[in-house]
Amino acid sequence: QVQLVESGGGLVQPGGSLRLSCKASGIIFSMYTMGWYRQVPGSQRELVATITSISSTYYVDSVKGRFTIARDNIKNTVYLQMDSLKSEDTAVYYCNGQYLRRNYWGQGTQVTVSS
Repeated sequence: QVQLVESGGGLVQPGGSLRLSCKASGIIFSMYTMGWYRQVPGSQRELVATITSISSTYYVDSVKGRFTIARDNIKNTVYLQMDSLKSEDTAVYYCNGQYLRRNYWGQGTQVTVSS
């Protein structure tokens, strides 16, 4: 049974930081491209960042220089370090794992940036 379990969301003030974690089980984690997506009500889910099996990274322009994605293949966990948070970063953040035609999602974790 495949599970992706996110944690680390919450309420933070503008300019603050949060670190999201996603622990995977039931997959050969090291082979998967892992990613973080986000979604606000009424909008499509948006890609935020990805990290491949060889740790190549991609970031959407709006988070470049503020967010950092990393993976720990021993702990089967992918992280998203979010710094200099803005109100427009408020969303539900989802963890994603992809390998060939396999595509798995976590349940999401809410991030709210507000004073």
